[in-house]
Amino acid sequence: MPPNIRPPESGYTEASERPRIEPIDLSHLSIEVGHFYLNDIADDIDMVTAEFRRIVPLVAAFVESARIRFGDDVRVSTCYLIDDYFQPTTDPAQILPKLLDAAHEAGLRIDYLARESGCWQTSTFADGVPLGAPVPVAEMVAARIVAEPAPPDTGARPPTAQSGWLCNGRRSSLEEPAQAMRARTYRPPEEFGRREHSIFLDVQLWSTGTDDDGAEVIRWSCPFLAAVWHLLRLGMLRYHGAAVAQPQPWDRTQPWPRRWHEVAPVLRLEPDAAPFAAYHTLSMLPKRYIGIEHSVRVILDHLALDDDVLAQVIAHGADNPVPVSIPGSVSERLSHLLLDGS
Repeated sequence: MPPNIRPPESGYTEASERPRIEPIDLSHLSIEVGHFYLNDIADDIDMVTAEFRRIVPLVAAFVESARIRFGDDVRVSTCYLIDDYFQPTTDPAQILPKLLDAAHEAGLRIDYLARESGCWQTSTFADGVPLGAPVPVAEMVAARIVAEPAPPDTGARPPTAQSGWLCNGRRSSLEEPAQAMRARTYRPPEEFGRREHSIFLDVQLWSTGTDDDGAEVIRWSCPFLAAVWHLLRLGMLRYHGAAVAQPQPWDRTQPWPRRWHEVAPVLRLEPDAAPFAAYHTLSMLPKRYIGIEHSVRVILDHLALDDDVLAQVIAHGADNPVPVSIPGSVSERLSHLLLDGS
């Protein structure tokens, strides 16, 4: 894991020491309605509007499919993620009105607007004002990474906690020659759990650098932040038992802030929206994100998530009029629709 991050503590504890797991309401399905670079929103809003218009009937089709599966009382919410983490100097007051006007013109309802930097760290808001120290969400998730050891492991490569890389198998290698004149042997990478052939993936989770003052900083990767994004949408994250990034209502009478950190990590745009978090997620994304979403599944499959939170979600699903079966593997609760032409 990144420097100065400690793994979750384990061992004997009194039951009374365990924090209460805050329950949250869940929809049946959370639909992510596309994704655009901020430059696209700023400079080519007609393209954004056209893409939103194409997504409208797709959303309707998946809502109807969910209704057939879960009944007339099905709960479906829509969301959009702004990638402010990688463009923090952009002006939300210039970006957000354009995005929401395009959605309105296209007839696309967006229930929740979220910031990608909220997947790095998130603040508690009250009346539109951030309170207290931010919750280190990315560090919290990184501390739960459990990498698969590749037998036999010589220890020649640093563990994931130090290197910032995570893979779904054994990496390739050049074995050291036993004699000076002997050729080195190449061993190809190998996917764990493969059927006949490997699809090997090695994902960078973070990199390190220095800020203007020379202090070490961590730069989280897009795949890792996307994995956190899915965990938030699935209601799987708690910080000392409290729910993380609870949606805040949008005050339409107030102007947009000029700095991203003054925008709540998750905004509820529609007062009557179904819950933000859901049993299952569907992400409608351009095809260029297929590599990132493959990486997300690898990351999620290597996380030791809180058993108590999972048990709570499973119990919540069973309480529905049409019971919802929740798989133990969080990656099995994700689905995708990859869009061409964008």
